[in-house]
Amino acid sequence: MNQSKPRVSAFTTYGYALGDFGVNLYFISVMTWLLYFYTDVYGLSAAAASGVLFVARLIDAITDPLVGYVAERTRSRWGRMRPYLLFGGVPLALITVATFTVPGWDDAGKLVWAYVTYTVFGLVYTVVTIPYAALTGSITEDYAERTRLSTFRIGFAFAGGIISSVATFPLIKLFDSEAAGFQWVMAMYGVIATVLLWVTFASTREIAQKQTFPKPTLQQSWAAVTRNSHLWVVIAIFSCGALSFTVRQAMAPYYFIYNVGQPDLIATYFLATLGCMLIGVWLVPRLSARFGKDGAIRLGAYLTLLASVGFYLTPASAVSAVFVWGCLVALGATPVAVLGWAMIPDTVEYAQLKHGVRADGAIFATASFFQKLAKTIGGAGVAAILGWLGYVANTTQSEAALAGIHGMLTLGPLVLSVVLVALTHLYKLDRETHQQILDELAAR
Repeated sequence: MNQSKPRVSAFTTYGYALGDFGVNLYFISVMTWLLYFYTDVYGLSAAAASGVLFVARLIDAITDPLVGYVAERTRSRWGRMRPYLLFGGVPLALITVATFTVPGWDDAGKLVWAYVTYTVFGLVYTVVTIPYAALTGSITEDYAERTRLSTFRIGFAFAGGIISSVATFPLIKLFDSEAAGFQWVMAMYGVIATVLLWVTFASTREIAQKQTFPKPTLQQSWAAVTRNSHLWVVIAIFSCGALSFTVRQAMAPYYFIYNVGQPDLIATYFLATLGCMLIGVWLVPRLSARFGKDGAIRLGAYLTLLASVGFYLTPASAVSAVFVWGCLVALGATPVAVLGWAMIPDTVEYAQLKHGVRADGAIFATASFFQKLAKTIGGAGVAAILGWLGYVANTTQSEAALAGIHGMLTLGPLVLSVVLVALTHLYKLDRETHQQILDELAAR
């Protein structure tokens, strides 16, 4: 029987969303600035930086299933997911500062420090963000409410991303050196993010019946993931979006420093592109209601595809056109950024119906693993290609390096948009199918 479910309160909605504002002070800082920090501030070669990004992010991704497995078996007076927000904020802030710290050691020692700190950062980030993401499915079971909750969450995520993208570079310039600037700015972000994660902890509750679910066995969690066709389509969609975003964020600073020759425009560009995504976030629920989650993502991919062509054909000297095409590329990427998170909880109930257990921790962790794998490929791949093209920090770049920077920024999203369009046609877990699943679970 189709029963209406209570709307998530504004207090809970905003409280939950604020957590992603804090999380994205970390996420966007790493996606946008860490490669630049390693090559132009820390002193690593592009090849060495590629190795650090690849190894650390791969280890981070591999640990996701373990964290999910532990989280869904956690039982406490605060719930299953919320304790990680309460106790994980401070360690995450501390390791972020360490990651963006330049130690006074020789090159070998600095390389070891980079590997250790970024790897530990990834582990602690996972411990906090996997339960945070899975909390969506524990706050509400309603299909539309999950879209609304994810919309607010991603809206605040983009707001945090804008702060990190726009404010970081000007703020670090206020210090005597960029090394000191990065360290103190990350300390400031850490304080803000920790407080906001505590706000999320205090303003959310996991709905009561979730606490009564039996702990799934390892075999049951494995089945809920591996025998879940809807999940794998969502993972593929999600990974395309993550890879595209990683490439765009990592390449933009290089593009404006070396191709455009105006590094002062970096902050403005990020304000414009992420601002467009923030505005676009509020259009996503309407698109989803009209065309379905898959249809909304497909429309966005078409826009990104067409805008990427325009961006590729635009010379770096045409700054106004660069901004227009960049904003349109970002706007088209908004639906997948929002709806990927709203699709994953729906696959949890599908697995619950098929396998008799609620394995949301394992499912979110698996999705996060492949998202991080995409980011690993994107970040390390960009650094490796820069090294292969002969990129040398803080000097005039070769024609090959300039062409590579331009190509990665513009053609990368184009190719991924084509793949994304194809994947959306494979997604079959629409609103009606999900409601049938919930009705069958209720009948049991």
